[in-house]
Amino acid sequence: MQHKMIRKRKSPLTYSFVLAVALTCLTALPVFAQMGGGGGGGGGGGGGGGMQSTTLSSFTTADFSGSGVCAFCHSQLKDSAGNDVSIDSHWRSTMMANSARDPLWQAKIASEAARNPSFQEVIEEKCSRCHMGMARYQALTNGMPVKVLEPSGFVDPGNALHAAAMDGVSCTLCHQVQPAGLGTEATFTGQYFIDTSTSPPNRSAFGPFQNPFRNPMGMNPMEMMSGFSPQYGPHVMDSAFCGTCHTLYTPSIDASGNVLEKEFPEQMTYLEWEHAAGSGGKSCRDCHMPIAQGGVKISNRPMGNALTARSPFGRHHFVGANHFMVNLIKNNAQEIGATADAVHFDATLSRLDAQLESRTAALSLETKTRDQKAKWLSFTLTVQNKTGHKFPTGIPARRAWLHVTVLDKNGRVIFESGKPQEDGSILGSNADLDALEFEPHRDVIRNRNQVQIYEPVMVDSEGTVTHTLLNAAAYVKDNRLLPAGFNKDTAPSDIAVVGHAVKDPNFVDGQDRVTYEVKVNDGPVTILAELLYQAVSFPFAQDLRKSMTGDDSELVDRFMAMHDGSDKMPKVIARVEESIP
Repeated sequence: MQHKMIRKRKSPLTYSFVLAVALTCLTALPVFAQMGGGGGGGGGGGGGGGMQSTTLSSFTTADFSGSGVCAFCHSQLKDSAGNDVSIDSHWRSTMMANSARDPLWQAKIASEAARNPSFQEVIEEKCSRCHMGMARYQALTNGMPVKVLEPSGFVDPGNALHAAAMDGVSCTLCHQVQPAGLGTEATFTGQYFIDTSTSPPNRSAFGPFQNPFRNPMGMNPMEMMSGFSPQYGPHVMDSAFCGTCHTLYTPSIDASGNVLEKEFPEQMTYLEWEHAAGSGGKSCRDCHMPIAQGGVKISNRPMGNALTARSPFGRHHFVGANHFMVNLIKNNAQEIGATADAVHFDATLSRLDAQLESRTAALSLETKTRDQKAKWLSFTLTVQNKTGHKFPTGIPARRAWLHVTVLDKNGRVIFESGKPQEDGSILGSNADLDALEFEPHRDVIRNRNQVQIYEPVMVDSEGTVTHTLLNAAAYVKDNRLLPAGFNKDTAPSDIAVVGHAVKDPNFVDGQDRVTYEVKVNDGPVTILAELLYQAVSFPFAQDLRKSMTGDDSELVDRFMAMHDGSDKMPKVIARVEESIP
């Protein structure tokens, strides 16, 4: 389904002038300037020498404005305890802010286009809906082509909408999304609707608070400064709002280049959450935009001190589980063109650590049985999913697994399953040894070459394992940990459990129980177990590496160089240790 695009007239000169004056005044605000907010320019697009610029983009188009325009008033915010809750300082180092700059995303677009060149326009249009939403929407409104890759695509600094593209999932994209159709198929896969027929200063910018501030003259300062009119929009707090981009279907192309009738359910985070009965009343915002302490004055000017503190105020943390990519972007910030500095990235990484280690999963050791005569040890690990969706969720490049070690009384390893390697591979994983294989779901593990890996595995129309999204036709395995309340027997096909986990009575909503049977010697032993997580799996990265040939591989080459220079050891999500006499 395509959006109904309505052409509108350009912004009146009055608002362009007011905006220019406001941004000029910005340079006289040393505290704000040190934060890297506002300022002119188009923001980062990646590449180039010299020092990294952390100036937020202040571009304006007929329907959108850059994050720097909004940061002019929505920075230097404090909660009731005096903590910084500034929107720009939290947002700029997230994957949302860097959705367009993301070197993995750019590399994957280039790889998919190279493997299916006749569908390049399709993949660029579909993927730019959410990763470069402002540029894509403005291009369609203006009758311009939607093109991502160079030459002349949105990533090209010479493109008229380059700055809008590189600002990623930014303020005037999300806050202009209309409520119509959210949570339904009509708005999935980035088919949100933005009103492009209304001229400034009446363009609606939706937020969670009623009765926007107006001065005694009856003028709205936000309308004067930005051309947007603040409107109460409770839909921005609804999980269905997030679902427009976090429910993604992609076309499936067979070996002959034919488009199959059924689209492929590539990312189903919202539908996973919905099937789990809304995760017991928790919304996306509860975990990914945690509420600030007490009230917050949501603007610092004009007359910021006169504003009433509002609550609940959702902090723009947007932390998920992608520690690897945030760290990679931090370490390559200048080349990528990120507008966050190391302090911002470190704060986001710290929040990611807390999310992964405290609010993602739990691990417990149960039902320990030892047969001294036969020298066997049997124990069961229970993995609990604390999230409101499958874990892992999102793009099928992610995996979690159990790393289990048994030590004898001298600390010598007598059994180990799922040992991570420095190159990102898992010792004993079938997929890491052979690209056409995968590790099946397991209920019982008896030797070190068996590993419990929680992951989705795609196959093409011929049933062959693939990592090319446009060739994916189905899942041959999906045993990702289910959220509490998720009934695998009634789940629709697009979010179904697939493979051996379907009939595993120990793989149920909210948890999985895996039994290990290990040959041991006399004397006490120690069991060490970890749940590990990888945002870019070894097989996915190795498949992308195959695209490092030809004239159009620059973006793939760039990402793989960054990937290979990064720490590829997995994140520890949960850990348990126990000694058995």
